[in-house]
Amino acid sequence: MSAITRREFFKKGATGAAMAGFLAANARVLRANPLGLPLGCQTWPVRAMIAKDFPGTIKQLAEAGFQTIELCSPIGYADSGFAGLAKYKGAELRKILGDAGVTCRSSHFGIEELRKNQERSIAWAKDVGLTQMIVPSLDGPKHPTMDDVKKAADEYNRMGEQAAKAGITQGLHNEDFELTKVDGQRTYDLLFKLLDAKLVKFQFQVSTIAQGYDAAEYFTKYPGRFISMHVQGWSAKTHKMVPVGQGTLDWKKIFTAAKTGGIKNYYVEMNLEMMKASVPYLRNLQV
Repeated sequence: MSAITRREFFKKGATGAAMAGFLAANARVLRANPLGLPLGCQTWPVRAMIAKDFPGTIKQLAEAGFQTIELCSPIGYADSGFAGLAKYKGAELRKILGDAGVTCRSSHFGIEELRKNQERSIAWAKDVGLTQMIVPSLDGPKHPTMDDVKKAADEYNRMGEQAAKAGITQGLHNEDFELTKVDGQRTYDLLFKLLDAKLVKFQFQVSTIAQGYDAAEYFTKYPGRFISMHVQGWSAKTHKMVPVGQGTLDWKKIFTAAKTGGIKNYYVEMNLEMMKASVPYLRNLQV
């Protein structure tokens, strides 16, 4: 989700037999997780907690059952609670995550910070050990022309090229500008044609179903173009977010289509209580 929308949005000593049983139980949990991927969450919803206590917040997320997290850049999201991450060297940050038992391969970066100094952002990503850099939006105009979309795509292709040289995948989230239209066509669909598939992947925001953007439909329509997704439960009856597994979304269909889309990781992103309430369903979802 974009920085603007985010502000409005809400975000020992065991016997051999005992150890074997423990490992077997955990293996079952891992197999049950959809796509066999670690259960992930975005840290935006807990930004206020992170601003006060980053290690403690990560520990809480791990205790809730999350195995991997997605961060937000301390530069692009400095005014949203993530400025404190800049005080950690990459090794220190990785130790905090490792001590809590979670991993991190992805983070959001504001498009403006990449415009100003992409090299600095790439250096931070490399130091932390990231392999994916996601921007929430290309921040084009609310009523774009075709030239506006082409200009935005050209700029992001260049950013994707620079990231690729550093061994990092550049990815685009879908919000704000991406949900506009040009001459009756969805800007989002135009971007799939204009962005280089070798340089740019996509991250799908499941809650955009509220605007008619169906995750399973897009994963099937554009095979291999996606790298991750933000997961929210949704009720078509109340038009509100709900914990994953509740509401009206067909999660087996979404995750099955995600295989076609190329999804490599997914992150639950709602308020903390709803994220916690989503864990049992995802642990047991088999696709």
